[in-house]
This record gives sequence, structure tokens and C-alpha cells, in this order.
Amino acid sequence: MKKQNLKFFIITGVSGAGKSQTLKCLEDLGFFCVDNLPIDLISPFINIILNTKEKIDKVGLGIDIRTTFISKNRNRFFDNLTLTLNELKNKGINYKIIFLDADNSTLVKRFSETRRKHPIGKVLLSSIKKEKIFLEQLKASSDKIIDTTNFTLSDLKSAILSLLDITPTKELVINIVAFGYKYGLPIDADIILDLRFLVNPNYVPNLKKLTGNYEKVKKYILKSKVTKIFLKYLFQLFDFVLTYYVKEGKSYLTIGCGCTGGKHRSVVIANILGDYLYKKGYTIKIQYRDIKK
Repeated sequence: MKKQNLKFFIITGVSGAGKSQTLKCLEDLGFFCVDNLPIDLISPFINIILNTKEKIDKVGLGIDIRTTFISKNRNRFFDNLTLTLNELKNKGINYKIIFLDADNSTLVKRFSETRRKHPIGKVLLSSIKKEKIFLEQLKASSDKIIDTTNFTLSDLKSAILSLLDITPTKELVINIVAFGYKYGLPIDADIILDLRFLVNPNYVPNLKKLTGNYEKVKKYILKSKVTKIFLKYLFQLFDFVLTYYVKEGKSYLTIGCGCTGGKHRSVVIANILGDYLYKKGYTIKIQYRDIKK
């Protein structure tokens, strides 16, 4: 067997308490996550993980009422789960069970807002109460219970980071796309910067055929007083907003830097902004979408 140091978290709890969001948080932290895996498939799944050549050393497994309520027999379910967990121990896997809970009124509100049906019944409040009774034993045997009643997504992510003993960092991945407006906006952009007000190298004969990756083009744009003032405020803007994006638990951000053709101004500003944010500790990726068009 390999990978006995595998980090293995079983995420469970009541419907609407945040299990899916927790698994997403774990995925963002590099965990291989599977949701709603039947109990009988856990052991074969672990065997695959232990013997694969892929580097998988962190796993998050979601178990919820969709799995547990199938049998209608609570004792049979827990007998099967106990056998499976004992198998994990015998394989040297130190698992932890994380149980997510919330008060009834909060769960009713969440289901009402999303308009989703409760997995075990049509009458919402009675289904919530029935589910909690069914899961009492699992809750009691959990390593950690997280009450998400008053949680935001940011609070949930902080709780997961604390659970994993990870200090919150600037884990935000920022993708900067230099593009040309005449070719359309990037469809995945969260923020768009319209740079068409800056001086345009396209009207300078010896710069027209170059791109923003050339030093001549960069110097031409940066010598403008307008560009210098713009960059000052641009850096202040991102110093402010990125702090709160991180705080709210955002993992990915796409910034579009647009000029007319996507070759000059957009490329220069994308590079400058990327360098600035990289020095601030963020993970940066830069794309020149239209530079060759």
C-alpha cells in the first residue's frame, strides 16, 4: 500500500448546512473531492486512491442523507459505515469526520431561497427534523461539528482553514486578459478595464507593428501623464478590493484589460498590473488573447 499519510476528510451533516460549499473549499485547497459516494463504494474508491500513480494525498468525501436514507434503516447504515471506517483504519488512513449543522429556521430559509426540495420529503420542516434524528449517531461520532447558522461563505472557508491548521493567505488566483474590444469582451471577466482613453501607439508609425511587450511601446505609453495618474489610482483600487475578495473566500478573479485591437495598451497595462500584484503575493496568469490578430 502507498500513501498512508493520506489526508482524508469525510464531510457530512444535515441538508442545507453547507456540505457542497465545504467540498468546494477543500477542492480550492488541493483536495480530490467526491460527493454522495455510496458507503459500499468507499473501500474500492480508497483502494484506487492508494494505488494510483497520480499524486493524490488529500481527499474529501461527501456523505449525506441521499446516501444514508436509502436503506431507511439507521442501524444497518451505521453498521455498514462502521465496517468501512474500520477498513480505513486497517489501511493506515487517519480519517476525520466533519459534521455540518444549522438551526431549523436557518435551514428552512436556505431551502426557501434556493427553492430546492428536501431530499427526504415534501414537507420541509418535518423533513429537516426527521433528517436530524436519523443523523444523530453520525453527529455524535464526528471529530468536528461546525454550526453554520450564522456563517457567510467567508466564515465557512475560515473554519475549514482553521480545521486544517492553514493560515489564511492570498490564495486568490488572478487571471489578467489583454483583449481588443473589436473582437469582443472576455466572457469570463469579473472586472473590465477600458484602456482606450490612453495614448495610442497605433498612430505612431515605428510602433504600429509592435506589441505592448516591446520596451519602446511601454515607454511611449508610460511617458503620458494620464497613464501615470491612472496607474496610481489603479493600484489603490486593487489594493482595496482584493483584500475583500480574499476575505469573502473568492479563489479566482479574471481582470480584462481592453484596448481597441488588444496589441498595445491592453498588453502594457496587463503586464504592469500583473507585476504589481505578483509582488503583492498573488498568483498571476497573463493572457494576450488578441495579440496575434
